[in-house]
Amino acid sequence: MQPLGQTAPRLSARARWALWVALLGLVGGLLALLVWLAGLYESNRAQDQIDQDASESVVDFRAGLARSLQDLQTLQLQTRKPEALSQEIAQMLRSHRQWIRLEWRDPGLESREALDTPYRAPPFERTPRAQSRPYVAQACATASRLAVPAYSPSYFLPQHDGLGEEVMELCLPLVAAGRADGYLVATYSLGELLTQLPSPQLGRSVQVALTEADGTRLTMRGGPQRGRGTYTAQHLLDLPGVTYVLRLDSWRATPALFPNVLTALVAALAVAMVSVLALLARDTRRRLRAEHELAQALAFRNAMEDSLVTGLRARDLDGRATYVNPAFCEMVGFGADELLGTGTPAPYWPEERAALYLERQQLRLVGGVAPPREGYESVFMRKDGTRFPVLIFEARLIDQAGRHTGWMSAVLDLSEQRRVEELSRASQDRLQATARLATVGEMASLLSHELNQPLAAIASYASGSLNMADAGLKVPDEVQLALRRISQQAERAGRVIKGVQGFVRRGERSRQPVAPNALIEGVMPLVQLQARKQHVQIEVQIETDLPAVSCDRTMVEQVLLNLCRNAIQAMDQVPSHLARLTLTVRRVDVADRMGDADRWVEFAVADQGPGISAEVADRLFTPFFTTKAEGMGLGLSLCRTVVEQHGGFLGFEPNQPTGTIFRVTLPVNPMTAPQPTAS
Repeated sequence: MQPLGQTAPRLSARARWALWVALLGLVGGLLALLVWLAGLYESNRAQDQIDQDASESVVDFRAGLARSLQDLQTLQLQTRKPEALSQEIAQMLRSHRQWIRLEWRDPGLESREALDTPYRAPPFERTPRAQSRPYVAQACATASRLAVPAYSPSYFLPQHDGLGEEVMELCLPLVAAGRADGYLVATYSLGELLTQLPSPQLGRSVQVALTEADGTRLTMRGGPQRGRGTYTAQHLLDLPGVTYVLRLDSWRATPALFPNVLTALVAALAVAMVSVLALLARDTRRRLRAEHELAQALAFRNAMEDSLVTGLRARDLDGRATYVNPAFCEMVGFGADELLGTGTPAPYWPEERAALYLERQQLRLVGGVAPPREGYESVFMRKDGTRFPVLIFEARLIDQAGRHTGWMSAVLDLSEQRRVEELSRASQDRLQATARLATVGEMASLLSHELNQPLAAIASYASGSLNMADAGLKVPDEVQLALRRISQQAERAGRVIKGVQGFVRRGERSRQPVAPNALIEGVMPLVQLQARKQHVQIEVQIETDLPAVSCDRTMVEQVLLNLCRNAIQAMDQVPSHLARLTLTVRRVDVADRMGDADRWVEFAVADQGPGISAEVADRLFTPFFTTKAEGMGLGLSLCRTVVEQHGGFLGFEPNQPTGTIFRVTLPVNPMTAPQPTAS
């Protein structure tokens, strides 16, 4: 099949006219050749007919001469009484008009008896018989030598009417008792021979003539006719003693343009062929004009199809693809040759949806259920295996006879639209999160302001109770320890609230060198309290001689506390003998984190819980995303923000065999002093 949009190279107008002229010339030449061949055939037939007539005439001529010779030979067998001979000769002269005289001559050629034809005047009345004696002698000499009847050459015999005729002598030797007894001489009129002897079937259109070997005409029958319509045939008439040429001239007209029905039919067919060629030429001009318009329309349609970003697909009633445009091929990543003619399942159908698509297509193709005009969404697969959403609009394909032959589909790729929608949704989520964070910040400011007073009262009451104990009031040691803890946690709560206020205000943080083990010790009381409630074991691994980190101690302790609490809560379904929380503090190698090995300290919190799924991992640090029924989704987001504000990194990875490890990396204080001891 030639690809759509490409047309075969066409001849120029001059070349097409040259082909038509050549075709018409060939047809005209064929017509002329047919007519010429038909005329030639008729001419050959006429010539063959006259040749056959000449041959038959020669045969008739010889047969007539032979019959007359036989009649003469009968005279030798009869008695030679003069009265009987004269009567017999007279009877023969009446029967044979070609004889004008019969003579009985002695061996010396002297005339004994002679009798002329009764149908004309005596032939030798004007010209003495003696003048023709040489011809008679020649014929008799030839007859004596050959011992057969012989003929003399013809000679002209003048007549009384001013005319004459050609005659010839026949000499028949007479033998009696075995010896020559004279001659019987018959004088033939060549004109009468032509009248009597040739076949009467020769029509009036044929002229018969006797000529000598050199072409001299002696006598003829029929009027002369000359021109293109004359056909001539010559045949030798070889007689004993002399040779003549029998010539036939036919003046039948030369075959006309339509010599017979066959030629007329051929000519009619040729004329019909020329007429058909004229009609074909007219139809060809119309076709060329239609092809030109079609080519323009096709080029226009191809230009539109090539500029479309909408994929077009046509399928027949069996579900085979019959047409795809370049946009559809680019959309699915398959070439047109890979799609055309393919049935179901189509190459661009996802494997997991092929059964559903096949059922939907069968319902549409067999049941004729028309799809909704607003289209329907589906999922296609590119050649590399990637899936992408599409919007499909379908309509029936109706041919020129009004028959339903298939379906035409317009396919829109929704990938970019979905990406824009996702970006818009993410932007809306970020805007909503920002608004909620702003609200949370305002609430945090309000709460911090309101909580400062009760915390200050708690701290004052705890300090007053301790002062009273110091003044001599007897208080148990456990109560004094509890009062100190209350005072410490109240102060710590105040610092946290102050840090939250600073975080909300985005002001400059006060950072100081803090020993890593001091950070761990600061959060351990609260971590151990919650671990005992959840029956979780705690394991702490701290490298020795760790440098101090530069941080806001309260905020970092809150980050570590939040991570430890999340780890303990993740193991609420783990058996107590397997539930273990591991805190690890170590220097970070260059291969593990960016930066130098002496400038980074890593805090790792590992649990033995079920771990984090891939769906949750992508949104773990998203504000307001939580997997807890009572959670707000701000803890890990704020933790990452705090760590990143310190120039560090907060990430996670799976723990082996189960669980998750959260890693917090903080920079080392460049002016690190000897580690202070924990208070």
